[in-house]
Amino acid sequence: MHADPTPVNLLGLAQPELEAFFAARGEAGFRARQLMKWVHHHGLADFQLMTDLSRNLRTSLAVDAEIRAPEMVLEQNSTDGTRKWLLRLDDGNCIETVFIPEDGRGTLCVSSQVGCALDCTFCSTARQGFNRNLTSAEIVGQLWIAKSRLQPEAGQSRAITNVVLMGMGEPLLNYDAVISAMSLMMDDLAYGLGKRRVTLSTSGVVPAMDRLKDTLDVSLAVSLHAPNNALRDQLVPLNKKYPIEPLLAACKRFVAGKARKQSVTFEYVMLKGVNDRLEHARELVRLLHDVPAKVNLIPFNPFPQTRYERSDPVTIERFRNVLIAGGLHTITRKTRGDDIDAACGQLAGKVEDRSRRALRFARLEEGLH
Repeated sequence: MHADPTPVNLLGLAQPELEAFFAARGEAGFRARQLMKWVHHHGLADFQLMTDLSRNLRTSLAVDAEIRAPEMVLEQNSTDGTRKWLLRLDDGNCIETVFIPEDGRGTLCVSSQVGCALDCTFCSTARQGFNRNLTSAEIVGQLWIAKSRLQPEAGQSRAITNVVLMGMGEPLLNYDAVISAMSLMMDDLAYGLGKRRVTLSTSGVVPAMDRLKDTLDVSLAVSLHAPNNALRDQLVPLNKKYPIEPLLAACKRFVAGKARKQSVTFEYVMLKGVNDRLEHARELVRLLHDVPAKVNLIPFNPFPQTRYERSDPVTIERFRNVLIAGGLHTITRKTRGDDIDAACGQLAGKVEDRSRRALRFARLEEGLH
């Protein structure tokens, strides 16, 4: 006897992929559009409820296809309205997804990897090590679940207005699945998010940045965190492969020739005594003077056993004033969800670490070098 084939998970298929799926079954392309509306607009996973599909099609889909998102195992609510979900994947790994409500908007921060393959020293996710890339269904599934858990605020047509790929992982190291997922997020038949409302955050994988530029028009954020290569080498080890100069050149290429006016958001975590001095601010002004840039200053969010501390508010304000005086549009991110470890850099999940990085950190903490 042959084992039944694994059902195809349709949740993460963009419209062209879904049309190909139906074409292989002898079905017309419009079936893809019908199914997308049921799944993403209405949040349905049961084919039998998709009443404009033929009965035979619904029966056959129930046999060899499925709509399956990660399993929600924990939901936490912050005092400031931020919500965090711990989601379990089929292999037992867990990822985290965060919703941040603000006046007139609601931002969902989604993960793209189980853990992170990079080793940024100020990030809790990095300490968990790395297991694997998420599938497109696992990425889109975070939005699918969050949408089902959230009710739009009064006066809003939907609770989630923006999605940022700033959760666990480096999105550009999971390129194909991330592109497919973002395409779904922006498709009017799915979630209909505008180009300005989907943001990919990268530590600076330069070749993939160029590839993204030619593939999908989304907003770009870059984790900079230092104004020079020597310091960035310490904070963001990927800088040793893709230093600041080629990174900024890629940023300029990304926004050049766009039909819409666009800038790159540079994220800069404020670490006490490390990268927060006024000379660092002045150096950052010189560095970004010819780049269409916005700077997002992020007060460091502590986690257990970290060696870093958050810059104090006065230091952050002085740093910001130097950037503004230098002509850089600069905001200080308000810390949200830190009482449930949902703030930037705190996402950890539950990762079966294949990189053995978590073990290395544990030994260092025990004084075993």
